[in-house]
Amino acid sequence: MKDGLGRYGTALFLGGGSDIGLATARALVARGTQKVVLAARSPDELALQVEELRARGAAEVEVVPFDALATASHEAFVDEMFERFGDVDLVVLAFGVLGDQHAMEKDTAAALEVARTNYVGAVSVLLPVARKLREQGHGAIAVLSSVAGERGRRSNFVYGSSKAGLDVFCQGLGDLLAGEGVQLLVVRPGFVRSKMTAHLDPVPFSTTPGAVARAILVGLERKADVVWVPSKLRWVMSGLRHLPRTVFRRLEI
Repeated sequence: MKDGLGRYGTALFLGGGSDIGLATARALVARGTQKVVLAARSPDELALQVEELRARGAAEVEVVPFDALATASHEAFVDEMFERFGDVDLVVLAFGVLGDQHAMEKDTAAALEVARTNYVGAVSVLLPVARKLREQGHGAIAVLSSVAGERGRRSNFVYGSSKAGLDVFCQGLGDLLAGEGVQLLVVRPGFVRSKMTAHLDPVPFSTTPGAVARAILVGLERKADVVWVPSKLRWVMSGLRHLPRTVFRRLEI
């Protein structure tokens, strides 16, 4: 449970090896979070990050294996996390894959892996997480969605559709949790300069993992339902969302 200063005692990161996940962990530790659990597909590769978080002040940093695609194991995984670490105050869902749009148009299996990771994997782990937090009667969830889910674009419609599904799922789940002491924050960043996008050229309104992390903390403090990163994208995407289809199709996006 958060202490008298509003600090989260224990934070679980699903996708703990991602740039945004690690940036958020650093930001939380700087604000007093003492126990950090990094759940990642390649936990053996996070030794340096573990030492860094400990050096920054975390009393306990644990790394555990987690695979978004291994949905049959998610229920038991969540049970184990809450049994092993006690009350979990904050769960950050930061995993996801971008995929190659052009390749996925020719390779259905590749497209399905993106959909299963970003949507099916997220739904599979968020439902048991929500049940555990409801049993606790407190806690928060921050879920990394994307502005790509706001409107389908030919340049990334496989990825965008997976994030759109996740976004709508989380809106409904957040409404279910409202009034039960559990907050669900949907985070909608634009293009984030990270290892996932290192092969792509930045676009207007690009942001960084650190900026996303700061927005997450502000959103949690304000009990917000949604945050946009950067915030001006709320208005940019509102305009794009209402463009007539014939006009939208002419845009090189």
